[in-house]
Amino acid sequence: MSSQDTKSSSTTDGRMADRVFRGVAYASGILILVVLAAVALFLLFRAWPLIGGDQKANSQTIESFTGGRSHNFWQYVGPLVFGTVVVSTLALVIAFFVAVGIALFISHYAPRRIATALSYIVDLLAAIPSVVYGLWGGIVLVPAIAPFWKWVAAYLGWIPLFRGPAANPPRTVATVAVVLAVMILPIITSMSRDIFLQTPRLQEEAALALGATKWEMIRLAVLPFGRSGIVSASMLGLGRALGETMAVLMILSPGMLYSLRLLWASQNQTIAANIAAQYPEANSLGVSTLIGTGLVLFLITFLVNFAARKITEKVSAQ
Repeated sequence: MSSQDTKSSSTTDGRMADRVFRGVAYASGILILVVLAAVALFLLFRAWPLIGGDQKANSQTIESFTGGRSHNFWQYVGPLVFGTVVVSTLALVIAFFVAVGIALFISHYAPRRIATALSYIVDLLAAIPSVVYGLWGGIVLVPAIAPFWKWVAAYLGWIPLFRGPAANPPRTVATVAVVLAVMILPIITSMSRDIFLQTPRLQEEAALALGATKWEMIRLAVLPFGRSGIVSASMLGLGRALGETMAVLMILSPGMLYSLRLLWASQNQTIAANIAAQYPEANSLGVSTLIGTGLVLFLITFLVNFAARKITEKVSAQ
């Protein structure tokens, strides 16, 4: 076989491999859309008895869930949405700055051996099941953190969020937020660390050559480069906090109020934990009601991720 025939055969094989790879990539992308649509249709179909069924029966079911405090679906799901957003947002606020600080320490300050060990620990924390965090929070953190919340209520009680007296034991939104913050901390840290390590070396050296200190170099070169990645990491962590079930169920004393009293018990509840708590004793219409709240959570998560993509695109364009 001549060299020209060999070259032609190699080109044909390369084109075939390119077409196969492109087909697999397209199929994978379409599969994701199909799965997402299937989940949405499943939730809508199973929640349809709540949407288009007998409203009197729906009202009776919702009253049985809430002890007569709510009479329709929106009265029922409203406090759950509020509690979900409050707990998740507070967890993100607690975790964000700590996670970025750890990521910067690993990527730019720690010696190589320490940075490698910390990276392994962070990745290990991300793999721990949520039920383990729930056990740790309920058995260890709840009694251990009680004196701190009492101190916060005593000295910062003039702030409405920390108005006391603090519940004892503190099975409250504040305690749950700390546990969720620990859960999402390794996710944000891991992604931020990888983004910071990808900062162009020439940009860092240029900042240092112009007389910048190490912190100034990080502020001028590393953080601007990693802004979009930090936003994506934060939204991924927020998404996990929004859908967390077992840790919340095992720690939080539930309530159905629009309350921002973080140190009081029986104030708020999340959608996911409420589904897990109510599902075992729910009848068919009750299951439809719970799936309806799951559909609301699905929409909230979708909107959060959609907003994250838009923010990331805007930050990347700057």
